[in-house]
Amino acid sequence: MSTVISIVSAVLIFCVIVIVHEFGHFIVARKCGIDVQEFAIGMGPVIFKKQGKNTLFTIRLLPLGGFCSMGEDEESEDENSFRKKPVGRRIAVIAAGAVMNLILGFIIALIIFLVSGKLTTTIIAEVTPGSGCEAAGMVQGDRIVKVNGLHIFTANDIIYQLRNDEDGVLDFVVERNGEKISLDGVKFGLTIDEETGTRVLNYDFKVYLKDITAAELIPAAANKFMYYSRLILMSLRDLISGKYGLNNLQGPVGIVTVISESAKESGFDIGYLLDIAMLISVNVGIFNLLPLPALDGGRLVFLIIEAIRRKPFKAETEGMVHFAGFALLMILMLIVTFNDVKNIFV
Repeated sequence: MSTVISIVSAVLIFCVIVIVHEFGHFIVARKCGIDVQEFAIGMGPVIFKKQGKNTLFTIRLLPLGGFCSMGEDEESEDENSFRKKPVGRRIAVIAAGAVMNLILGFIIALIIFLVSGKLTTTIIAEVTPGSGCEAAGMVQGDRIVKVNGLHIFTANDIIYQLRNDEDGVLDFVVERNGEKISLDGVKFGLTIDEETGTRVLNYDFKVYLKDITAAELIPAAANKFMYYSRLILMSLRDLISGKYGLNNLQGPVGIVTVISESAKESGFDIGYLLDIAMLISVNVGIFNLLPLPALDGGRLVFLIIEAIRRKPFKAETEGMVHFAGFALLMILMLIVTFNDVKNIFV
């Protein structure tokens, strides 16, 4: 029963993120006077539909996405059609989906802190006696500002840098009494995990965990938002550079699996699930802004060029580019979904 509940929870979380994205397109299109032909949740065959005043609302069989159809690649003489509206309005409509996901991510961050009532700071609470941290001059009360050149937003940034370090020697910048101090070549102890044989870095200091105040709520949510945003961008950089391959990508099936497994492992800890939901929402927002055909970012490129040259592209030309991009995206999704399903049974 717990497996069923966790899968249902995962599907609901994913659907909410998709609905928020498509609602962003829908509501801004309506405000800009653009007719929306269909607002769909899910993909594949229609299992429910309701005709609104100007829009057909549908729920489709596969809960793997959704779309908001506005005839973007169609020429029309209707004054309420997408291509008849000023380029600024069209840019707003296309960007709205990703922006709504980013806003949702920030709102979830606020909820996470409201639910937990706690804030893990970046201020040193304790330094292990005799450690490399103590030898380098790290003391209680220092606020960690940078680790190996990376600006620190949250304690998770510190953990990320420690886990990704290769030699156990890191450079820190800390703030002490309003002054920034460099602590170069801080040496950490290393141990080897007997089961996996992997290198494990010893954490030779601890940071404060405190009750969050009303004044700290928004800055803490903003820092958490920035942490996830940068983490996603760094992951994209590593994917492009070849550090990660296609096997490391996850599609809707993989995302649902991760959420459901996390739900079971955490005993349905709401804070843990919200954390994953925030990561996925921010990820969907950033991914959709990538300048690739068929994605919102690809359409934004065409619209920005149109605004600069003051001349629209032919609907047929733009449509062909996005269709080709969509076809490639579907091939990629098939590969990723195959890997997702394969990983479930491996």
